[in-house]
Amino acid sequence: MAEKNRRDDEFADDRLDDEAFDDAVDDDATDEDEPVSRGGTATRSRVAKAGEKSETKRTETGRVGFFGRIARFFREVVAELRKVIWPTRKELLTYTAVVVVFVAFMLAIVGLLDLGFAKGVLAVFGN
Repeated sequence: MAEKNRRDDEFADDRLDDEAFDDAVDDDATDEDEPVSRGGTATRSRVAKAGEKSETKRTETGRVGFFGRIARFFREVVAELRKVIWPTRKELLTYTAVVVVFVAFMLAIVGLLDLGFAKGVLAVFGN
């Protein structure tokens, strides 16, 4: 009985997300006032409508200056880092242990092969 309740709790959030998604899709299916975003960077700028002036600071030649490009780079880096799903402490320790064990295993294989080949070369070519 307790196991059945746990299973229901696991999928309860999924059902709620599906219902919210269905409601969102049905409500604004034909709304043409707002542009549809198909990806891009996770900046907080809004999309300019036709006829509005761009709010970016540009020089007279239409190019962004050196410091403007550096600032945009750091804004984009921060936006990308916010998208990252960071591991929990437990997951991080698990991943670290897996990597250490794998590296130790590969080190043992390579060390044994090196020892075997060294003995073989000495056997063939002598001392």
